[in-house]
Amino acid sequence: MKTNFIRERLRRGQPVIGSFLGLQSPNVAELMAHAGFDFLVIETEHNALDSAEVEHILMAVSGTETVPMVRIPSASQVFIQRALDMGAMGIVVPSVRTPEEALAIVSATRYPPQGTRSWGPLRASGYTFDNEDYFNRANDNILVTLIIETKEAVENIEAIARVPGIDVLYLGPWDLCLSLGLNPLHQPHPEVEQAVEQMLAAEKAGAAAVGIGSSTPDQVRQRLAKGLTYITYGPDYSLMTAAARAGIEAFRAET
Repeated sequence: MKTNFIRERLRRGQPVIGSFLGLQSPNVAELMAHAGFDFLVIETEHNALDSAEVEHILMAVSGTETVPMVRIPSASQVFIQRALDMGAMGIVVPSVRTPEEALAIVSATRYPPQGTRSWGPLRASGYTFDNEDYFNRANDNILVTLIIETKEAVENIEAIARVPGIDVLYLGPWDLCLSLGLNPLHQPHPEVEQAVEQMLAAEKAGAAAVGIGSSTPDQVRQRLAKGLTYITYGPDYSLMTAAARAGIEAFRAET
């Protein structure tokens, strides 16, 4: 099993940059990996990918230095186990609200005695050729990211951050807006910015890094200046549409 250098960098306080993959394409995933992203997260909460398609995208990313992860539909142990068994080196879990939920998520990513994960990592263990190596190294190399996107989660953020095994607290601003009764299409909102400050304060109480998305290079710089170390840029379709729009607008302006 590869060493998850994302976990190592974050524990040293070093920033990492990744993106979400929503286009359901192994080719796009491979391109994004070759572009130099530290990690890529396959989106399965908000699209129609089936397990075989997820596995093919994992294969495309695994042939590069980029760390492949999966945003699962929910905190169900079945979803966690399936993503890891297919070869994901990390999971991104939506709508986590309490430290008890966070603890159960970590447990589901760890083999006993540290957790409750069952055995069956077919592709992850090299189709059984690397069973022993995977079993011995998996618990220390699976990255756990929780999406903080509800009012309840923000209220519990310090307790969630203290749960051992949580690597990243990632802000989900769109659903947080909905949870707070705000229009997500009219961001930024002071209430969301305050949530970021609470997450950064909670980072000092636990070991988890704090992350957030960005859609422009200037936003990437702003996030880093604020002290955030887990940055996403994109997602893939957003980067494509921005590049297409810029070229078309340049053309239209001259014709």
